[in-house]
Amino acid sequence: MSKEIDAVSRLERRAALSLAAIFGLRMLGMFLILPVFALYAKTLTDDHTKIGLALGMYGLTQAVLMIPFGMASDRIGRKPVIIFGLLLFALGSFLAASATSIETIILGRALQGAGAISAAVTALLADLTREEKRTQAMAMIGGTIGLSFAFSLAAGPAIYGWIGMPGMFALTGVLALVAILVVKFVIPNPGKTAFHSDAEANPAKLKDVVRDGQLLRLNWGIFSLHAAQMAMFTVVPFALIQDGLDAGRHWLVYLPVVVIAFILMVPAIIVGEKKGKMKPVLVGSVALMLVAQIALAFSLDFFWGVVGALLLYFIAFNILEASLPSLISKIAPPESKGTAMGVYNTSQAAGLFFGGAAGGWLAQHSGHGTVFIFCAGLMAVWLGLAATMRSPPRVKTQMFHIGSLDHAEAERLASRLTVFAGVEAVTVLPEEGTVMLKVSQTGWDEEGIRHLLQGGH
Repeated sequence: MSKEIDAVSRLERRAALSLAAIFGLRMLGMFLILPVFALYAKTLTDDHTKIGLALGMYGLTQAVLMIPFGMASDRIGRKPVIIFGLLLFALGSFLAASATSIETIILGRALQGAGAISAAVTALLADLTREEKRTQAMAMIGGTIGLSFAFSLAAGPAIYGWIGMPGMFALTGVLALVAILVVKFVIPNPGKTAFHSDAEANPAKLKDVVRDGQLLRLNWGIFSLHAAQMAMFTVVPFALIQDGLDAGRHWLVYLPVVVIAFILMVPAIIVGEKKGKMKPVLVGSVALMLVAQIALAFSLDFFWGVVGALLLYFIAFNILEASLPSLISKIAPPESKGTAMGVYNTSQAAGLFFGGAAGGWLAQHSGHGTVFIFCAGLMAVWLGLAATMRSPPRVKTQMFHIGSLDHAEAERLASRLTVFAGVEAVTVLPEEGTVMLKVSQTGWDEEGIRHLLQGGH
């Protein structure tokens, strides 16, 4: 039996690592251009509105197609949907690489975003992992996305100086094709495809999720966080150029501020998670982001002012980017977690588009400083919403596979599980053969619960 368990664990590790690589390759392709794209686009057009639209267009098609792609993967299979999405992303990348006009780049960016595979990738990961191991696997993917973002900001300007923007777009296309090979030959084939409430959007739960005021606060948060990110990067590269730093050396700013920000993020996350201070950490980080945006608005002509404001920005961004998914998990009902994450991810993609489009328009018609006032406005609204949210419960989600049950057996099992110490909420999904528990972070009767579940209920 131990050898069988070890073999399954190796399969799960292989699935998690390879799917994290898919996310990483795709995110790398998306983020690499972020710190330098506006500079290149300026050589094609003087219309900053079109520059912002090109930067953000990726998010529009991503927001529209993300959940439908996930649902399609339930019907026609995970891998075909993922491969199709990666092909779209690659085609968009090669189209943008060959573009001689900003309009063609906008079309290429739209095609890139149409490869909206994140929900399908998450569903495949759920197919390939046991319920008890899924949270760890998801965390691995989240960490990969964070590292891809940090590496891209630091490496993007240097790569731009080496191969230019057409070369960078071509590189993203090649990375997408490499990812297809990983899907085809490295990622294990799932034994069966099934719906997973913790990982996929359920249309029947959508109304409840979008009406939940606490979740809406978090959805506004991720929307405004990424809207501000896209709006900022329609302007920040020009500010660094204006302050005397040529594009190929922008990494000299991004690398140290990103590294320092990552180091300072860790204690904040520990305090939030381990000490039950998630709300104060959230509110403090949004306030810091607001300060950073105001500082950027008034320091565009002062190099060290821009650097200092960017450091504040990345500290806040890293904390918020890491905290928000955890808050979604704590607040969303267990049976609606996948739906809540689907709406959250769609809000993030919509923010990318809105921020790029709004930032470009404001830069064109009102000047660079106005872009940061706009971002500060987004943060001020979020600060008010975050300050009035309820403190999230100090819980974590635990999942267990229980096999086939009828509804009467499921109800009896749920009532037996509620009496265990540290159990805050119980959801039994007989059609999925799964128990989802919200348990206290400060201690729960894991041994007793496992004994009950392994003993035939």
